[in-house]
Amino acid sequence: MIEKTSQEYKAVIASCKSLFEKKTRDYGTAWRILRLSSITDQIYIKAQRIRSIQEKGVQKVDDPIRDEFVGIINYCIIALIQIKLEKSSALDVKFEDLEPLYDEAATETFDLLQNKNHDYGEAWREMRVTSITDIILMKLLRVKQIEDNQGKTLVSEGVKANYQDMINYSVFALIKLSA
Repeated sequence: MIEKTSQEYKAVIASCKSLFEKKTRDYGTAWRILRLSSITDQIYIKAQRIRSIQEKGVQKVDDPIRDEFVGIINYCIIALIQIKLEKSSALDVKFEDLEPLYDEAATETFDLLQNKNHDYGEAWREMRVTSITDIILMKLLRVKQIEDNQGKTLVSEGVKANYQDMINYSVFALIKLSA
């Protein structure tokens, strides 16, 4: 089962990366202007839309929920890249320069998934997509609190670990939605 998860995970990330590349070629890296807190808010908007549609059972904008989970993954990876490029003021970055950073963030996050999956025994497969959405929203509220505290925590993981968890939960949701 872990091998199946690995294949499914890599397929989801490949699809997300392909979209990221196309959008980077279309729009450039306008997102480089965003502060980390603004990226967090973008992710929050996407997660809140998913929850709203789940609760109402109806949506009025055609963008599917799947696309919102993809957006969460890519915005979380953008956040991880922004953390990495913290000291750089360059706003225009070519995809060829971003690609290794995207891959590094995805690989580190996948490694985290494998370690957690080992310990939790793929419990996510028994979860509801609605619960996954709630956990993503909870992680977002945690990140917002950490940001409001200027990144200081007493005992908690920092923002990076929360972004990684949101990526992994979004991948789980996409795997479940394709089943």
